[in-house]
Amino acid sequence: MTQGSDIYLHDADVPWQDLGGGVRRKVLCYDASVMLVRVVFETGAVGAAHHHPHIQCTLVASGRFEMTIGGAKRILTAGDSFIVPTDVVHSALCLEAGELVDTFAPMRADFAG
Repeated sequence: MTQGSDIYLHDADVPWQDLGGGVRRKVLCYDASVMLVRVVFETGAVGAAHHHPHIQCTLVASGRFEMTIGGAKRILTAGDSFIVPTDVVHSALCLEAGELVDTFAPMRADFAG
């Protein structure tokens, strides 16, 4: 595992990264095959349209989001989830402050410190 030397990671030991625009990210545990990431959004914050070669599975932990994946828009709230296939354009608009928990496979080298 790259993040920490043990198989366990304490949230308090990992700093938040301020991405600007009302978005903060915390990269949690990962290895070459998978990565877990917390992302907190303020109301009105935007995750700009982008794509990547990783498969992304996301849990809406709290808040309310308008997600656009491959041109299809949906409103998602706490407990909802979604998957973004490889290289599909996706974006997020935070309608009510909240948190997304992302899993990427393989891990995102651009997020790893």
